[in-house]
Amino acid sequence: MDIFNQGRDRITIAILALGGEGGGVLAEWVQVVARANGYVAQGTSVPGVAQRTGSTVYYIELVRVGSQGDNRPDPVLAMMPVPGDVDIVIASELMEAGRAILRGFVSQDRTTLIGSTHRVYAISEKSALGDGTGANARILDAAERRAARFIGFDMAAAAQGAGSVISSVMFGALAGSGALPFSREAFEEAVRHGGKAVAANLKGFALGFEAAEKGVAAVSEAQQDRKPTTAAGRALHAR
Repeated sequence: MDIFNQGRDRITIAILALGGEGGGVLAEWVQVVARANGYVAQGTSVPGVAQRTGSTVYYIELVRVGSQGDNRPDPVLAMMPVPGDVDIVIASELMEAGRAILRGFVSQDRTTLIGSTHRVYAISEKSALGDGTGANARILDAAERRAARFIGFDMAAAAQGAGSVISSVMFGALAGSGALPFSREAFEEAVRHGGKAVAANLKGFALGFEAAEKGVAAVSEAQQDRKPTTAAGRALHAR
């Protein structure tokens, strides 16, 4: 379903996830589906600090394999995302989406931002004398304004409902967004290829896919009606 990256020979993806959320598994799934469908794929990661004082940034570059007979050198792929040069950002929690925006990974002219709207509170928020929680509404507003598209819903709740981990829901949301040129069946095959908790992961994948697909439809309808961007963004949030 190559809706938003038609003809792209290079696609860049940044995943921001906390410890124990399966970010590494998600990154591996993306590479598996890409390699099976004619792309060179490389994944790297920069780990943060445990216990929610930091998160791991996984970076994936995909480059379409040239046709047979082309005299092309092997691609040289980057090790880290570059501000202004990220096509897809996937964030496992709302504040991580905010961090991606602050770091310049989210661009209004190109980035599809897929993020969970739930919160996992940081130590500084928990230890504050009074209400030290972050400004969730400001992050949601920034996501709507700063990304080319924002698909956001409570992925932690979906994962709990599926008896899975959030990575499977994020993978389904990525597939449902149409931001990658691969079929739903190709994504599901990557989950099966992993061979672990396949039934639960596919259930989580399905919930993420359906939620993202509804979000894409909401944006398309809003654009046709020429509604303000903020109104289109609100249609994507399950608050």
